Amino acid sequence: MAKTSSVEKNKRRRRMAKKFGPRRARLKAIVQNKELPMEERFAATLKLAELPRNSAKVRIHNRCELTGRPHAFYRKHKLSRIALRDLGNKGLIPGLVKSSW
Repeated sequence: MAKTSSVEKNKRRRRMAKKFGPRRARLKAIVQNKELPMEERFAATLKLAELPRNSAKVRIHNRCELTGRPHAFYRKHKLSRIALRDLGNKGLIPGLVKSSW
C-alpha cells in the first residue's frame, strides 16, 4: 500500500491540472504562435511561469486505484500488476484468465 500522502498529492495534482488546464493551453498557444510579436509571447511565458507547477498535466503520475502503487500500472484497467493478478485470480475481471502451460 502506498503512502497516503503520495496518493493525496497526486489527487491534488489532478484537480489543479483540471482547474488550470484551459488557462495553460491558452497561454501555451500564445507562446508557440510565431506570428505574434516577441513582447506578447514573452509576457505569456511569464504568466505561464506564475502558474503553479503542479497544475501541469505532465506532473500527474499514474497510480493503481486500489493500492496507489506507482509502478507496473496497466492503463486499461487502472490497476497495478499485483492488484490485477489478485482480482483476476478471484474472477472479478471479466475475460481475464490466468495463463498456464
